[in-house]
Amino acid sequence: MTRLRVALFGSPAFAVPVLRMLNKEHDVKLVVTQPDKKAGRGLKLTPPATAQEAKHLNLPLAQPGRLKNNTDFHERLQQLELDVAVTAAYGKLLPESLLSVPAHGFLNVHGSLLPKYRGAAPIQWALINGETETGVSIMQTEAGLDTGPVRHVRKLLIKPEDNALSLFNALSELGVSALQEALELLSEGALPSVPQNDALATIAPLLTKEDGQIRWSDSADAIMNRFRGVIAWPGSWTLRNEKTLKVHDLQVLDASNDAEAGTVVNVASDGVDVMTADKLVRLRTVQAAGKARMQAFDWANGYHVKVGERLG
Repeated sequence: MTRLRVALFGSPAFAVPVLRMLNKEHDVKLVVTQPDKKAGRGLKLTPPATAQEAKHLNLPLAQPGRLKNNTDFHERLQQLELDVAVTAAYGKLLPESLLSVPAHGFLNVHGSLLPKYRGAAPIQWALINGETETGVSIMQTEAGLDTGPVRHVRKLLIKPEDNALSLFNALSELGVSALQEALELLSEGALPSVPQNDALATIAPLLTKEDGQIRWSDSADAIMNRFRGVIAWPGSWTLRNEKTLKVHDLQVLDASNDAEAGTVVNVASDGVDVMTADKLVRLRTVQAAGKARMQAFDWANGYHVKVGERLG
């Protein structure tokens, strides 16, 4: 395969395996990430995972605060005489003026089967919506939000035990092999380009804290799907006496009850059973506001949770 002159635009851990592959098989002229951000209890300025990896690999690094009307950055990119640039969870829309700088433009590694789940959180929303299949789309970047032609696709089955963390890792690895294949085809002049059907498009916006709230009136499976999708952030939570209760471990039971959705129907050593729209779910590990994680049974005893009371 011809070694290509490439730049990578990526910020979080999702892009790190992509960077390692590019560094091994191609000529990485520049790594571009978002600026360092304050993180942790001490709010210490922390570089994105991809910036840390670029420094480890001794690769040129840029962390521009903005891309639009950034003449210096635009000129720097032009001087690199790139064959192609790659974006992988960079986190910002690219201005149109940059897209034509590399000879073959920008290829984006996107964690969904486009046109479904365009946007910043495709992995999470695929789980929340109960999808059984996802994948990686290598897309030609345009000015719109994930609207460009799809150049290459790799599919992946979503396992019932998958959550946002495990699926993130699986798609990150799949993205590497999908991009490898796409760049090989590109170097041979054989990479296809298929326009997306906008009529089939769905949007996957960034999650909000409210997306983690358990909807007790949903089915038990829908509640579990949401739990799987928000496990990394914001996590699942409900209200009890107007105070937040985080739910860290949840189980769907093959049992039902005629109580209203959200009603506690049983408190036992193996958890607290709550009614949904159709079946019971068992809270196994929870965290009351200002407290450490604990077994749901211990929480129920300590907070005097009674059968018949409603959560939410």
